[in-house]
Amino acid sequence: MIGRLAGRVLSRKPPFLLVDVQGIGYEVEAPMSTFFATQGQDDVVLHTHLVVREDAQLLYGFATIRERDLFRALIKVSGIGPRMAVAVLSGMSEAQFRDCVLNDDVTALTKVPGIGKKTAERLIIEMRDRLDKQPGGGVPAVAGGEPAVATPRDEALSALEALGYKPAEAGRMIARAEKEGADNAEALIRLALRQTVKPAS
Repeated sequence: MIGRLAGRVLSRKPPFLLVDVQGIGYEVEAPMSTFFATQGQDDVVLHTHLVVREDAQLLYGFATIRERDLFRALIKVSGIGPRMAVAVLSGMSEAQFRDCVLNDDVTALTKVPGIGKKTAERLIIEMRDRLDKQPGGGVPAVAGGEPAVATPRDEALSALEALGYKPAEAGRMIARAEKEGADNAEALIRLALRQTVKPAS
């Protein structure tokens, strides 16, 4: 399994990156979020996932471990293959996808090319259980992978859950706080607690 690549970008032709690693060129398929995150960088580090089929070996790359973990969780959902998982990550950020799941936002998911209403509903049902398993509503890290670095959003969600809020409600509170411009954990928590919503019993 190839889990990580560090090298020089030789070409960018979405959805593919050609990365030179000590003279070997790896063709990596990546979501647009990774293209945006590495824009202007000659040297990149990609967290990868290798898919082996009878007719091909496909390498998928991501700018962050969290995105790779979400990709791996998505392809475990019935009817979701690697290409569709990449489409999801190209159409929205990991945090936006999490909000869609926590808020049952079928409409937002159906805006992703290739995802219809039934597929969106299945994604929400299956991914909700996985998101709720980890404090902060994140995607559980895949065994053998590197630990994900907690974001301000994760820290704020964990704090709200520690205060008694359920993951889904904490997610909605943080989403509203983010709309008010909060960009660090302390500000997110403060703005979220100013809301009139009370902890679930």
